[in-house]
Amino acid sequence: MQKAAANNPFRPLKHRNFRIFWGGQTLSLVGTWMQSVGEGWLALQLSNSALMVGVVAGASALPVLLLSLYGGVVADRNDKLKLVRIAQSLLLVQASVLWWFTASNHLTINWLIMLATLNGTISAFEIPARQSFIVELVGREDLVDAIALNSAGFNFARVIGPSIAAIVIGTLGPKWCFALNSMSYLAVLTGLFMIHVPKWQRIKSRVSPIEGMLEGFRYMRDTPLVSVLVRVVGVTSVFGMPFLAMMPVVARDVVHAGAAGYGILLACVGLGALIGALSMAALGHHIARGKLYVWSAYGFSAGLMIFSLMSRLLPAAVILVFVGFAMLVMGALANGLLQSIAPDELRGRVVSAYVFVAVGLVPVGSFISGALAHVVGVDWAIGGCAVIVFAHSAWAFAKNPALRTVR
Repeated sequence: MQKAAANNPFRPLKHRNFRIFWGGQTLSLVGTWMQSVGEGWLALQLSNSALMVGVVAGASALPVLLLSLYGGVVADRNDKLKLVRIAQSLLLVQASVLWWFTASNHLTINWLIMLATLNGTISAFEIPARQSFIVELVGREDLVDAIALNSAGFNFARVIGPSIAAIVIGTLGPKWCFALNSMSYLAVLTGLFMIHVPKWQRIKSRVSPIEGMLEGFRYMRDTPLVSVLVRVVGVTSVFGMPFLAMMPVVARDVVHAGAAGYGILLACVGLGALIGALSMAALGHHIARGKLYVWSAYGFSAGLMIFSLMSRLLPAAVILVFVGFAMLVMGALANGLLQSIAPDELRGRVVSAYVFVAVGLVPVGSFISGALAHVVGVDWAIGGCAVIVFAHSAWAFAKNPALRTVR
């Protein structure tokens, strides 16, 4: 019985606050993925350009690149629960404005880029606060498992959201993806106002925000395990993760499956990631996390190479299940290891560095992938970038063999 309980992936839900937080976030993320699918499809319709699809995807992540490190300092110096409540309220407003522009036929590619940029600006402060807040909901003992389960909710939404979005786009139009996302934020806000944690105690900082950022940089530079994890995640974000932004182009021009195929491909990524997240939540404390991280990094890039060779929907979808699995395991392990290592007073800044490389660098990759796809084709762009990810991972792991021994 004790072993079965230890292997239960939903074990962190024993904490009331995390249970409320996780339920609201998961429901809201279904709407977020619907909005993401709607934006990608509208970008292709409005511009008929793979490059502009990459630009729209990059616009939502560029502010994260520019602001997330400062967002980590803000998270370390303020009430994280209050920050998340404010940011989620602003995201509700952004989704509502996007719905209005689409419903009133005023949406242009420029407005779409500007609204995606607004979303990214809010997220640059919301994500570090939300991620570093999890430890206050479950404690250090259940932190890694809670992060994995949080990722499971995210990827459950990644399965359900695109599937619903494909149906909604085909029957009602993309504007309803944005309307439903607006309503989904009510779920997460309700949950956030039900959470009760000890009153936040302000800690008077003796250094300026800039010095606080530099303090975080020095810690990450001088901690070898943190340094290698951040570097590998960064290169993967630039050259690996933009395959998601290119999915509308793959669906239309490579596998010739339209909006329905687009939803299926994204749902398969989410299905694999959901399986990976539940596996991590159940078994993560039994395995050598460093060794698993190394193999998941190899598996992710190798899977993308194979995916780039596919020209039919079914084989491509099957490969994406594996890619999603490896992607989730890699991300959850990096996030969990970084938060476990970081001291309490630096956690927000370490998380913001993870967000900076995992999310903020995506626009760089989106621009690169979009430009390459425009010149050589989307299949060559994805495959070539995957080779770079694989080669860099092999070099980084050879230079840092101690990573494999981390439990």
